Amino acid sequence: MTDRKDVEYDPDGTLLVARGNVSINDKEEDEQATEQLAKLQQQVENDPALQSFLYSTTQPQAAQDRLKMMQMDDQRPNLSNLSDKQRRAFLKRSLSKNTVVAAKLKRHDTKRLQAAIAARDASLVFADSVGYLQAENDMERTTAMKQSQLKKHLDPETAQHIYDLKLACPHGLQYDRSGRYSLLYSTASTSRGHVAVMDNSFRTLQTEFVVQERIRDACFLNNSKLFALAQQQHVYIYDDTGAEIHRLASHIDPLQLEYLPHHWLLASLGRAGHLKYTDTSTGQLVSSHSVGAHTNVLRQNPSNAVLVAGHGNGSVSLWSPSSSTYLAKVMCHKGSPVLSCAIDAAGHSLVTGGADKQVSVWDLRMMKLRHSYYTAAGVPCSLDISQRNMLAIGHAGHVTIWGADALESKVRDPYLHHLVPGGSPIETVRFRPFEDVCGVGHANGITSMVVPGAGEPTFDTNEYHLNPMQSVKQRQEQEVRSLMDKLRPDMIGLDPDQVGAMEESDPHRRLERIQQLQEEANAKPQAKKKQKSKKRGRSKIQTQLRRKQANIVDQNVMQLRQAREKEKSDAEATRNGIEPEPSRKESAPAALRRFF
Repeated sequence: MTDRKDVEYDPDGTLLVARGNVSINDKEEDEQATEQLAKLQQQVENDPALQSFLYSTTQPQAAQDRLKMMQMDDQRPNLSNLSDKQRRAFLKRSLSKNTVVAAKLKRHDTKRLQAAIAARDASLVFADSVGYLQAENDMERTTAMKQSQLKKHLDPETAQHIYDLKLACPHGLQYDRSGRYSLLYSTASTSRGHVAVMDNSFRTLQTEFVVQERIRDACFLNNSKLFALAQQQHVYIYDDTGAEIHRLASHIDPLQLEYLPHHWLLASLGRAGHLKYTDTSTGQLVSSHSVGAHTNVLRQNPSNAVLVAGHGNGSVSLWSPSSSTYLAKVMCHKGSPVLSCAIDAAGHSLVTGGADKQVSVWDLRMMKLRHSYYTAAGVPCSLDISQRNMLAIGHAGHVTIWGADALESKVRDPYLHHLVPGGSPIETVRFRPFEDVCGVGHANGITSMVVPGAGEPTFDTNEYHLNPMQSVKQRQEQEVRSLMDKLRPDMIGLDPDQVGAMEESDPHRRLERIQQLQEEANAKPQAKKKQKSKKRGRSKIQTQLRRKQANIVDQNVMQLRQAREKEKSDAEATRNGIEPEPSRKESAPAALRRFF
């Protein structure tokens, strides 16, 4: 290793070049760098895609033109304006090799080529088209592809997501918003309330404990460190170590749980038919509504945070914490109870499953039925929609996956089909966010299956707690930011765009407008009064036409009115003994009367 400490000037004498304490690589390292740069240059020359990435992502056009001019000046230097001393310095420096500058330029070119290759690889990873199973001809069906056959064609990392976890009792399954952690809970009435949190990325167990009570439902809260359990008596909140954090005594005999992340609200549906909202940041009860008994289904609309409740009479109602009555109600399954429902991420499609084995797809924008599917194996006990609008139906011991086109139009054949081990009855079906994985909870444990094209490949960095690889500091910072950006409960409504709309500046005018809209919405329509017919035996149509023509005045009407006035005056004169004056027609000669 050698050090150089010298100071040199540019040929024009304006730029001071100082080099000091610069370590020059030895000969072996220099040869390795030269060989690596030659390989990268050859790779770029043989790949047109790399050349486009290399030359399309450089500096602006002005900087490129300046660089070309400098290269031309270096090839043909102009020494006419230099003195003899400057000319000798320039020639001496051009003939001697500067290994430090050459090494820096070599490293710069190497990094530039490596960046181009990385950009090309990133464009291949984040492509617009996602993976999808396609049949080679019309005689093949993708439903015939089993998970064991699909596992042979997958990469080792993706193939590890296909497994069966055997447990002693029926279990349910829920994922957090990032998709990294899963919450497993036993749903049998005779079980001891087994709860476990698993890291899906490394397939390790985070925590496991028993609550000694039956668990009906569970969900994660704002992050994977807190989760809520709907136990036999109340709703309990636990942390990732299994310690009990809080008991919600107002939530009595809960059946279903839903968490609204943007509003920090935990909603529960009780057996008595009470829907209750609790603010998890303050622990206060926000609102409580009576949705009616025999309501066992509760899911949220991800686009506007409206809760959808399925009733035993086959209807589905939409609820908000700011409204004491339902926002809308649709009769989905006439004569049979609603057993499951699911809403897509855009909030346009509602899928309901009833005891009549029908899976109905509704358009929430028009409250209109699009089409329906029939599940012959059993009633659809669980439904879920992936981030790419794939529909998963759990019926009896079968899991049927319908493609992304199945929501917009009726499709003849499903996308995939899977039979759980032993044909165990299915408890829950949930898609894992940002992964092509579907988790199934059934009577014999948990099954994980791969569904190509189901998950979104990238996550939104503006959303909180969506990064599966976030650090502790990032999680803490996002928790504080999400609490500061918390939305009020009265912002939940059918129209999600009303939050960003313009509002009157005057509070009194705003209150009057709201009261006027409420009065118009609650006002009963008044029945139209029927017109009484005072002339019996006459034609009603003739009377209505006469009334319509009463206010129309034209030349014929004027002549008729004059003739009627003359008749009245003649009759009155006759009664008074006065002879009426003869008209012009009567006073005219007989030969001329025909002209009047």
